[in-house]
Amino acid sequence: MKGFPITTAQAPQYMGALPEAVDLVVIGGGIIGICTALYAARSGARVVVLEKGLVAAEQSSRNWGWIRQQGRDPAEIPIMDEAQRLWEDLSRDTNEDIGLVQAGVTYLAYTEGRRSSFEKWLPHGKAHGLNSKLLSKAELAAMYPDLADTPLAALHTASDYRAEPWVAVPALAAIAAREGVNIIEHCAVRCLDITDGKVTGVVTEKGRIAAPRVVLAGGAWSALFLRNHGIALPQLSVRAQVAATEPLPDVGQAAGSARRLAFRRRADGGYTLAPNGMSELFVGPDAFRALPHFINQLRSDPFGCMIKPFAPSGFPDAWGTQRRWSGADETPFERMRILDPKPVPRKMSKLARDFAALFPSLGEVRLKTTWAGMIDTMPDIVPVVDYAPVEGLIVGTGMSGHGFGIGPAVGRILADLAAGRPAGHDLSRFRFGRFTDGTVMVPGPDV
Repeated sequence: MKGFPITTAQAPQYMGALPEAVDLVVIGGGIIGICTALYAARSGARVVVLEKGLVAAEQSSRNWGWIRQQGRDPAEIPIMDEAQRLWEDLSRDTNEDIGLVQAGVTYLAYTEGRRSSFEKWLPHGKAHGLNSKLLSKAELAAMYPDLADTPLAALHTASDYRAEPWVAVPALAAIAAREGVNIIEHCAVRCLDITDGKVTGVVTEKGRIAAPRVVLAGGAWSALFLRNHGIALPQLSVRAQVAATEPLPDVGQAAGSARRLAFRRRADGGYTLAPNGMSELFVGPDAFRALPHFINQLRSDPFGCMIKPFAPSGFPDAWGTQRRWSGADETPFERMRILDPKPVPRKMSKLARDFAALFPSLGEVRLKTTWAGMIDTMPDIVPVVDYAPVEGLIVGTGMSGHGFGIGPAVGRILADLAAGRPAGHDLSRFRFGRFTDGTVMVPGPDV
């Protein structure tokens, strides 16, 4: 199995020539961008993916690897159902084992409020045909025989999957490349080329490409890219920290979310661990601009985010990050090829101890490596998947930590939107204009 999250130490793999003209430019080589390009190419389009750093080097290789329907916003569940089917198809198309396993997902509840949130979400799952259920104590004990905690309840969806992100997304890129997609790494898009209010192409650090359609799938960088064109998007990024253990005995195949941490079995015999429920927001100018949109989210979960006063230099919302430039200027995207936030060592050490305490039979839990990623999040915890205010621009961003699992279906949708075809799903909850048309920001289920 390939190594853990892709880093700046790795060399570019895709360095093709810049085309003069294509049917579709995709900005961003994460899972959303790669899947968009793949499905557009399968429909006959000439497609180029432009990635400022390396394919999957940011959140697409740094996430937990869950492919879940459980706990999703009701508007996302049909799309997630399609995504799981597409994951099965794509796993057969690739030349690699991406670690796709249907082992289920389990959430443990330690308070009546948490149990109540499970019960409120269950009708949504059942309405979409999911096999989600509240587990009995005997069922939970059978699933995790060595569990030391005594939760009040547990929500489980047996049909959910997992995969290895740092293997899966590069494998999908390889499929796309074999099927004619031109992927170019180390090629930042500086700005859109716009004529008479319509997209006519993009200007990159290596030159111009003519194209009538552009899909922006820039993850944590999307809002910064749009702001340079005078388009406001209340998207913020929060740091999430992750650890990978050395191989350990099997304490349960289903991915789980417990009191202090989330965990999932990996293909190499170790576990991926993450602190549960606490992300970190580095405050910058966009945080103040977006604050009115995030009020309801803050009210519903006032302690769910730790505030950090200053973003590190070069981050998308750092105080010193440039916010206006022309196509002739070096941009923030070139200055930071890979957004690589650092984990806090003491928190990672505590994570290992907490996992050992949760499953005493493990003994000492040793960490193989640790990392962090910046999750692009929206005020209502659902993404933007829609046409933008500039004709010819389509935006797929703000996946709010859900992008890996849902990525293939969102990519298929974006490819169809770019071609003027029906999306196949109701996208009204994900429309771009909801932030300016008076819509009240209602966060998705707290599950």
